[in-house]
Amino acid sequence: MEEIIESKKYIELQVLPAIYCEGYKLPGSNFSIDLDDKNTQLIKAVEEATNNFDGRLVILIQKDPSKLPQTEHDFLEYGLLVRKSPTIARNNGLYKIRVECKSRVKIVDYLTTESAYMVEAIEVKDLHEDVEKELALIKKVKKEYHDRMADPSFDRYKAVNINFETISGGALADTLAPGLAISSSELGEYVNTLSVNSRLLLILRDFKKMEISKDLDRDIEDAVRRSMGDAQKEYILREKLKAIQDQLGDKVKKDEDIEDIRKKILDAKMPASMEEKALKELAKYSSTSSQSPESNIIRNYLDFICDLPWSTQSTDNEDLNLVKQKLDEDHYGLEKVKDRIIEYLAVKIKTRQNPQTILCLAGPPGTGKTSIAISIARALGRKFVKQSLGGVRDEAEIRGHRRTYIGALPGRILNGMKEVKTINPVFLLDEIDKMGSDYKGDPSDAMLEVLDPTQNANFSDHYLEEPYDLSQVLFITTANYIENIPAPLYDRMEIIELSSYTEHEKFQIAKNYLIDKQLKEHGSNRNEFSITDEAIYYLIQHYTREAGVRNLQRLIGSLIRKTIKELLMDKVPAVQITVANISNYLGKPVFNHNEVNAKKTIGKVTGLAYTQYGGDTLPIEVTYYHGRGGIVLTGKLGDVMKESAMIAISYIKSMADYFKIDPVIFNESDFHIHAPEGAVPKDGPSAGITIASAVYSAVTKKPIKSFLGMTGEITLSGEVLPIGGLREKSIAAVRSGLKEILIPKDNEKDLVDIPEEVKGKLKISLVANVIEVIEHAFKNSK
Repeated sequence: MEEIIESKKYIELQVLPAIYCEGYKLPGSNFSIDLDDKNTQLIKAVEEATNNFDGRLVILIQKDPSKLPQTEHDFLEYGLLVRKSPTIARNNGLYKIRVECKSRVKIVDYLTTESAYMVEAIEVKDLHEDVEKELALIKKVKKEYHDRMADPSFDRYKAVNINFETISGGALADTLAPGLAISSSELGEYVNTLSVNSRLLLILRDFKKMEISKDLDRDIEDAVRRSMGDAQKEYILREKLKAIQDQLGDKVKKDEDIEDIRKKILDAKMPASMEEKALKELAKYSSTSSQSPESNIIRNYLDFICDLPWSTQSTDNEDLNLVKQKLDEDHYGLEKVKDRIIEYLAVKIKTRQNPQTILCLAGPPGTGKTSIAISIARALGRKFVKQSLGGVRDEAEIRGHRRTYIGALPGRILNGMKEVKTINPVFLLDEIDKMGSDYKGDPSDAMLEVLDPTQNANFSDHYLEEPYDLSQVLFITTANYIENIPAPLYDRMEIIELSSYTEHEKFQIAKNYLIDKQLKEHGSNRNEFSITDEAIYYLIQHYTREAGVRNLQRLIGSLIRKTIKELLMDKVPAVQITVANISNYLGKPVFNHNEVNAKKTIGKVTGLAYTQYGGDTLPIEVTYYHGRGGIVLTGKLGDVMKESAMIAISYIKSMADYFKIDPVIFNESDFHIHAPEGAVPKDGPSAGITIASAVYSAVTKKPIKSFLGMTGEITLSGEVLPIGGLREKSIAAVRSGLKEILIPKDNEKDLVDIPEEVKGKLKISLVANVIEVIEHAFKNSK
């Protein structure tokens, strides 16, 4: 196609600033453009046109206006040359400029810079191919135009003065096209078409599309009108049905329900905004047909908000001595928790305000976290409610669902408040460390508002749609493993750790609490069932191995059931459990720690570990055989423990001369390090001195001292670094029958946390380096 330059002023190739926008028109038109002031390149292009190009700039036409352009291939081949007015208006983040569209231009090249869009462009003129056909098309367009002037969609042209006798075909098409009901991409087709006849054909095509669209609209309106007739018929039938129901008394019943709900709303003493909303919902309910599904939705909502406590509260027991007495009645030990509750109540009595406290009871399973929360509620004289958060993965479980959804329900928090019917219960959020998250959201984010004292006075539940005050609630959470609690949530809670129980504590709990509880549950009493103190200790030592007392409670229940069977079948008056006959009821002992530790074995050392379930022993075995200096690690060890094993081997190698070990052993042998119970994952650095001692034992053929355990991290230089969980590890050592343990010297400050009964049964030796460990552990070994 031959391109002819319309103006000699712009015959040469021009470099001009360029923009892209919506709302453009075709040559011969004046129009306004809105540009986002955040798009600096477009704004720079406009400023460049004003300052250096006499207001001239090029409008680039996007192929797909719904997407932001990324490359030059996103624009059409032709654009528009415009001249902008000197003034620029700015409003609400938009630049508004007024332009006059001069002509079409062909984009030869893109010279976009970082500061502004620039293009090389050349002006082009309309292409007249067949003059006779053009005249015929102009005549046809004129007829179609006048035929449609009565159509309201053509009102926009009535202000345009079109002289069909003098206007050219190209100018006619460019004048009519912007006023048609067409998309931006269809208008771009007019920009990209130089042929006048082709543009006139496009006008006729779009006129026809408007006619078809109008016919479709008419058909749709007729269909809607017919459906409105059906709806009117249904309305009349429903009105007749309502009249019949009135005769049957149904309306009287609904009116009674409405008045009953109104009384509940007014008596609930809701906040003003909530009461106003409830009365609006009640008005909507009264005007809704009983057969409508919305009627049930509104009724369920009204019942829920009436059942929620808004002002009812229980009176706290303010006798601190009585509170302490009740706590002691229910639980042995747990002094930190009891002291914290007494402090809470003391502050409340002093200030006459609810202290903003969120307690988190953290510890292994079976240590009494849930039961102490129940006891706290009993001691304070408050109602108790519990919600388990284990496995909760949807935020709606906490905040509820919006009522627009079918089957919408309130969240667990408000459901709990509905159950307890007071605004100041003890609310237990159990297993807060076991919440998950998925594509539906993270429930821990919703819990931030619940557990933040500065926010929970205006807790937002999607179902309720109004703020609810949780500031009077005493929230208590529980967790087994605080490392799994998200940091923002952890920061809002006061952590109180419940550690493993000692044997003495378990004995006291069993004797004073668990036996009576199980006797009551099984309908028996102490006249029929008794157990000696020695038998309780034997039960703890040989049938359980746990941080808490949950399994101990089950075993006591099993003993009571078996004795009840014996009472009824053998007609005996009472049964006493002793060390001599306990195996007749529970079978042979499950654990026998002393016999295991009494046997000396070369290459085997007992370590101490801390798990989320409390302390435990961790035996390490080492052997070696002919090889090339390799190391084999088994027992499902984690990366940190594997590194500890490497450090232990390297240290013993480096100290071979000091320990009088033949270095050839390490070069011509492969070492195998194993932690028994291979299905159980193990990790952490605290087995460092245990592994080093086991390696030393294996290569020197010396067995370690009997009943000795150890824990500590080592470095390549042989220093012993401090470890965590010393209290739990020392308890596990006594429970497993150990008589002595070696611990890092830097842990001396933690000895105060070890119970006195444990210290009385266990010798605790402090070591600063591996040499001291070896000298202590292998003294008198041959």
